[in-house]
Amino acid sequence: MAPKASSSSLFLTLLVLALVARSSAGGIAIYWGQNGNEGTLTETCATGRYAYVNIAFLNKFGNGQTPEINLAGHCNPFTGGCKRVSNGIRNCQSQGIKVMLSLGGGIGSYSLSSSDDARQVAEYLWNNFLGGQSASRPLGDAVLDGIDFDIEGGKTEHWDDLARYLSEYSDRGRKVYLTAAPQCPFPDSSGNTDSLKTSWNRWTSSIPAKKIFIGLPASPRAAGSGFIPANVLTSEILPVIKGSPKYGGVMLWSKYFDDQTGYSSSIKGSV
Repeated sequence: MAPKASSSSLFLTLLVLALVARSSAGGIAIYWGQNGNEGTLTETCATGRYAYVNIAFLNKFGNGQTPEINLAGHCNPFTGGCKRVSNGIRNCQSQGIKVMLSLGGGIGSYSLSSSDDARQVAEYLWNNFLGGQSASRPLGDAVLDGIDFDIEGGKTEHWDDLARYLSEYSDRGRKVYLTAAPQCPFPDSSGNTDSLKTSWNRWTSSIPAKKIFIGLPASPRAAGSGFIPANVLTSEILPVIKGSPKYGGVMLWSKYFDDQTGYSSSIKGSV
């Protein structure tokens, strides 16, 4: 299992940036892939609770490394076992659910040494997970909707280059969506709703994103801190931020923990 280590720092900040264009109604995004006991991708989307699924993680790439995907107990990519995930991707997409590949995570080896390195990684992602062609596609022949950036460690350079190169592939006929769970550029942890509104307004006015989601652990066990009870979220927090034109919904870590608590079921009607 390759957990989202440094979750405490991520979820303490509460906010998740998403560059996904969607209607003003909110949706729930979920991370899937880091616990073999959380069910298949098909089962995840069949719950009807999620609008977006981030497959986690491609946790080795860049700087001349051969890229590797780690889906914990779900499958073995080295024997081609993860190609069966293609069926799940297509099943999710047939229900209108966007499915992304998440880069990074808390445990792995990833960095970008130059703009050219970023270009090569973008080309790899296009050919192996998006609309390109490759004999080695780790998740099979299904075409993912885009790429999620969950960069929790290493150098900070050239991620903007990677995003730009990936975005250029949208010119080939199919939109490549980009999402990110940023290690916050400015503090946004909040002690009350007034502070939360101030932080939210700063994010929505400072970050040139289409939609911004509030990101939370789905269970107290899912992160070192940052858990908000579902009733507090729906009664005190969502009413403050849902009026924003950039409000996108709620992101949860992760499907496994959501299964334990039923968090998404508790908030779905309010998102």
